[in-house]
Amino acid sequence: MNVRTLSPLDRLLVGLERALETVAGSPEAARPSPAARIEETELDDAERRHAAGLMRINHTGEVCAQALYDGQAALARSEANREHLLHAAAEETDHLAWCAERLKELDSRPSLLNPLWYAGSYAIGALAALAGDPVSLGFVVETERQVEAHLEEHLETLPAQDQRSRAVLVQMQEDEVRHAENAKERGGIELPFPIPGLMQLSSMVMKKVAYRI
Repeated sequence: MNVRTLSPLDRLLVGLERALETVAGSPEAARPSPAARIEETELDDAERRHAAGLMRINHTGEVCAQALYDGQAALARSEANREHLLHAAAEETDHLAWCAERLKELDSRPSLLNPLWYAGSYAIGALAALAGDPVSLGFVVETERQVEAHLEEHLETLPAQDQRSRAVLVQMQEDEVRHAENAKERGGIELPFPIPGLMQLSSMVMKKVAYRI
């Protein structure tokens, strides 16, 4: 059986398709939502708006994660690391779909600025890949550490009775920890100063904007 090797043009077209699906499409999860078997509970208007704002942030974070992985995979130095990045991106697709579903349940919508978030994150991923696989994997480690931390914040501030959103965030957090550990095991390095701080600053801006827009 012949296995076709994708050309740079093929990868570009696949990347464009993934970008459109991430930003404007309805991605399908390979795994059932962790909230599937949890009953919906009553939330007042303020609680619903807050839960929706948090889930919008997380949805945008998953858009950024998809873009980061796509940019890194497109320019990865080794085929093994490319496959590793694409596998992690597939799990992030689950997160994206779960967050989108939860936003609909909360009568809300994703961030209107998701195309901008995607473009910026893709560029960062591509630049990281150009610096070599150890740096690229180091970006994965640092990104997932920061995502894990902000998910912990959301779990603390989420309305206590919103168990459906909580179940989604808990599973996402477990996956992010594993992604960071896997990237570190594959040779991801600690990023030098001031890169982690700049990443944290950009994340703070994204969270403040995505919560409302």
